Amino acid sequence: MNTNTLDTLTDTRRSLPSARAVPTFRTPHFDTQAQDDALRIVVWVPGVDANGIEITTRDTDLTVTARKTQVVRRNWQALHLEGAQKDYQLNLRLGRNLNYEALRADLHDGVLTIDVPVLSRSRAPLSRPPRPRSRPRSKSPL
Repeated sequence: MNTNTLDTLTDTRRSLPSARAVPTFRTPHFDTQAQDDALRIVVWVPGVDANGIEITTRDTDLTVTARKTQVVRRNWQALHLEGAQKDYQLNLRLGRNLNYEALRADLHDGVLTIDVPVLSRSRAPLSRPPRPRSRPRSKSPL
């Protein structure tokens, strides 16, 4: 066997990129508070301005994506601050009793506050359809 070929294969394997990809987002710290008429979600996203926030809903899933403004030169790379430069993404699965279309959000000093109103009892979708009531049977004389 040719040892040069074996060395080349070994070197090639060492230079291949790692199978694990580094995530591009990090999960921000958050807190939820149940109120009488709404669910309040407080998300800490330091370094993000209002233009960098995107809130999306899909069924009962709420996704908050907060992108930092990048002021770092293109050819500069930090060695120990990689986590600090990542953008934020928070995925939450919430209940069906919330009105996602009427949610309100406010950003002040890196603290994002999201209020999702609770649907009224009459408008809340049922998790399963109600069973029909059975009528009492009349007894027939025999």
